[in-house]
Amino acid sequence: MNMALHLLPKSMFEAIDLLPDASTPVTLFTRHSLRELVNGQGLAGYDLQLTEPGRDLAYAWGEYLSQHSDRAIQHCISSPIQRCVDTAALMIEGADQTRKAVNTHRIEIVEQRLLVEPGSFVLDIQQAAPYFRKQGALGFINSFVNNALPGMKHPITGVFDVLELLYHTHPTQQNSLSLAVSHDTILAAIIAVISGKNQIEQTDWPAMMEGLFVWFEGDDFAESQLKWIWRGEKNVLNIKQFLNPK
Repeated sequence: MNMALHLLPKSMFEAIDLLPDASTPVTLFTRHSLRELVNGQGLAGYDLQLTEPGRDLAYAWGEYLSQHSDRAIQHCISSPIQRCVDTAALMIEGADQTRKAVNTHRIEIVEQRLLVEPGSFVLDIQQAAPYFRKQGALGFINSFVNNALPGMKHPITGVFDVLELLYHTHPTQQNSLSLAVSHDTILAAIIAVISGKNQIEQTDWPAMMEGLFVWFEGDDFAESQLKWIWRGEKNVLNIKQFLNPK
């Protein structure tokens, strides 16, 4: 095994064992790889780049993932922030080492504003920004999950928008994988909301290069079932029930 992979959260190896048969395409919705660190409340500027170990890890993880999931990366969306785009490019490059015949990688990394933090959840950044700075990342996301912030979407609406994006960019071919590269705040909020949690702790926070495997069953998003794997557990969510909770 590539030495860089010792930096990968252990849950990601466990997740591969829980994936459905390779005939079912899946999407890996992941936080970017290891970046430069910053002092503060978990609020990282857009200019922080991947470290060398972070670059090595993204490449090695792409290679390992393609090899052990028996899937080729067919599509990729990413936050336009450079560390996310670089993570995506390096994972694709690594994956290409194992499945070259199938996947000659001219994959366009489609930059998606919905995947920028905390962009997909914000209606009015002028109203929301002071809370983000004051509460820090964890406090801000807990407030968002409880629908307690001005200038923000309702949490179900915010999460629905990202899930719908994933549904429409989800691969349909057998033995294929799609990548969606984003930030910790986006992942943390989505995992909390789809898990029905209204409070998350620091231990729930996604590590760098930790991600959520998702796939959908159904021909129409609003009627579909979302299946996902997070930290060694498989879960199911009916989108219709999610949108219209009792």
